[in-house]
Amino acid sequence: MSSLMTVIPMDSYFDLKSHRFIQYFEQDEAEKLCSVAEIKEYLDQSIIFEEGEFPDSLYLILQGQVNFVKPIESGQYQTIATAQANDYFGEFGVLDGQPRSARAIAIDSVKLAKISQHHLLETLKNAKGSIALKLFSKMSQHLRKTTNQYVNQVAHKEKMEIIGEMVNTILHDFRSPFTGIQLASAIIKEAHSDEETQEWCDLITMQIQRMLNMAEEVLEFSKGSAILEIFPIALKDILDKFEKLNQIYFQSNQVFFSYQIEPDIIITVDENKFIRVLQNLVTNAVEAFNQPDGFIQIEAIKKQNWAEIMIKDNGPGIPETIQDHLFDTFVTYGKLRGTGLGTAIVKSIIEAHNGEIQFISAPNQGTTFKIRLPLAETSPLQSINTETIQLH
Repeated sequence: MSSLMTVIPMDSYFDLKSHRFIQYFEQDEAEKLCSVAEIKEYLDQSIIFEEGEFPDSLYLILQGQVNFVKPIESGQYQTIATAQANDYFGEFGVLDGQPRSARAIAIDSVKLAKISQHHLLETLKNAKGSIALKLFSKMSQHLRKTTNQYVNQVAHKEKMEIIGEMVNTILHDFRSPFTGIQLASAIIKEAHSDEETQEWCDLITMQIQRMLNMAEEVLEFSKGSAILEIFPIALKDILDKFEKLNQIYFQSNQVFFSYQIEPDIIITVDENKFIRVLQNLVTNAVEAFNQPDGFIQIEAIKKQNWAEIMIKDNGPGIPETIQDHLFDTFVTYGKLRGTGLGTAIVKSIIEAHNGEIQFISAPNQGTTFKIRLPLAETSPLQSINTETIQLH
C-alpha cells in the first residue's frame, strides 16, 4: 500500500510548540526544530514507513494514532505497539542509523511533524548536556513502554492459541456423544407423540446444537475471524427462543426473566451469534446475583433506523475496578469459572453487525446494557447473506 499523504501549510505548525518532545529543549532550540519540521497528514491505513527502510527522520504525533506492525504467517500483520497524540517515534533509527524495525501505519487521520535526521542531530550536538540526559531518560521510558506492549501482544496471542487448541479438542471429542444424544432424542420423539415429550425432545436437540455453537464461537474468536449467516428476523422470535432455551436455568437459579419490546422490530443478524450475546450477558448477571429474587428484563424500542435493546438486572453491579476494561479479553471478577472471554466476544459480535454496546452500572443498583443494532430493510427471512468478518 502506498503512503497516501498530503502536505499541510506551515501556518498549522503552532500545534507543534506544545508537543512534549519540543518541550525537552531550550526556547531557541525548540523554535529551530519547529521551523524545520514538515507537518504532514496521513490517511487511514496509509504506511508512514516500511520495516527495513533507512531512518531519515523523527516523527512527532500531533493528532491520531500510529500502529507498529510486523509480518506473521499467511501474509498477516501483528500489532506490536501503538503511539498516540503527543508521542514520538523513529528516534532510535535516527540516532543509531539502523533500518526501521517495524512498519508504521496511520490509524484514522494522523497528523505528524517530521524532523529530519540532519536537523535533529545538529540540534542535539549544540544542546546542553542536561537536555541530552533528559532525552535519553525519556527514550528509555519509551522503549520500556513499547517492550511491555509487545510482550502483552505476544502473551495475548499465545493465550488465544492455547484456547483455540483446547476448544478444538473438546469439539472433536464431544461430537460423537452429542450425535448419540441427538439420535436417542429423535428415537424417543418418534416413539412418543404426546406434546410434552415432543417439546422436551426438541429442547434436547436445541441445547445440544447450542453447546456446539458456543464452542465454535469461542474457536472462531481465538482465530480472530468468523462466518456470519445474517438474515432479517423478528426480535420477538429470537427472545421467544432464548426464553425457551433458558427456562429451566432461570427456574433453578430463582431468577425472574421477562421482556417487553415494541412490535415489528426486525433486525438483520446471525441468530445463533446474537443469542450468544444475550446468553453471555444474562449468564454474567445470574452468576453475580448474591441473593434470591433476581430479575432480568429486556426492553427494546425502535429509534430512527436503530433497534435499541436494553438488558437490565438488579444485581450488585459491575465492580469499578474492571468497568474500563470490561470488554477486553481475559477480564473477569469474582467468578469461580470462566475464561474472561464472554464480554469480549459480545463486543466483537455486536460490532461485526455494525452495532454498538455500552453499559451503566452502580453498586447494589444493578446493570443495564444498551445494544444498538440497525433495523432490517427487508421482511423476516426474505434474504440470507453469508460473510466472513474479523473479530477483535
